[in-house]
Amino acid sequence: MNEILIISGKGGTGKTSLAAAFAHLAENHVICDLDVDAPDMHLILKPENTKSVDFISGHEAKIMEDQCESCGTCLEMCKYGAVKNEDDRYFIDPLKCEGCKVCVEFCPARAIDFPDRHCGRWFSSDTRFGPMIHAQLFPGEENSGLLVSLLRKKAKEMAREKRLDMILSDGTPGIGCPVIASLSGISLAVIVTEPTPSGRHDLERVAELCGHFKVPAGIIINKCDLNEKEAATIEAFASEKGFALFGKLPHDPAITRAMINAQAITEYADNAFTKQLTEIWERILQSLKPDNKPNKQSGFFNTPFIKTKIS
Repeated sequence: MNEILIISGKGGTGKTSLAAAFAHLAENHVICDLDVDAPDMHLILKPENTKSVDFISGHEAKIMEDQCESCGTCLEMCKYGAVKNEDDRYFIDPLKCEGCKVCVEFCPARAIDFPDRHCGRWFSSDTRFGPMIHAQLFPGEENSGLLVSLLRKKAKEMAREKRLDMILSDGTPGIGCPVIASLSGISLAVIVTEPTPSGRHDLERVAELCGHFKVPAGIIINKCDLNEKEAATIEAFASEKGFALFGKLPHDPAITRAMINAQAITEYADNAFTKQLTEIWERILQSLKPDNKPNKQSGFFNTPFIKTKIS
């Protein structure tokens, strides 16, 4: 089973738009939205939820007012400023509570409860492009890395159950915990970048992360005609570091119109852009074939247009 992850070092590169297009072009696959903090793949795919499950992670302290003696110990012990005192009433701000349990342990009246924390929900859904696993954390909640790992597990279970041979995931921007949880053990990371100084800088960071985890990776330069000098610099970086350059895409206003219509660009338009995007997808699939597995001696793919070093 192949697991392809679409990521970007920063937001705004067009990652989700391209991931939605690939979901449209792909066959026999499960779609997985791993951007649990700010998911937006559902805006294009319009999933119909078939299963909804609460995501429980960690604990949250709550003061039981009928047992509280207003001694102020919890206020004194809390290092996160989560305990509040207003009009001699003590309570805990859930957005600041880190679940460390210090207040629970030191409360002389045992007046602080410590229930499980309901952080969000994850979903199993049907879409016009195939089955989908996705989630939504509540505002301010953490443990997104744990939720990402859970989604990947559920996507693999679904793929085995439905006898599908690919998982196509839309990842999280950046290089934080959710991205690290997304990368481990995948078949291929496709990094979408843009030709700007910040785009190049964050590409370098996420490419280094892929190298650290020995994940095969390739690069797509989106909106490449907006800054040809930066695009050339990114292309030189890919060549120097041994990363695949799957392709370069020009800026096309049709992508915005497709998003407004809640469609992938490949189902909205039939133009030069979508032809290029289809060719890029074919290159991505080509890189997954057994004869293109990295050579153990050189660490590079064998095909002439894909030279992704993974070690």
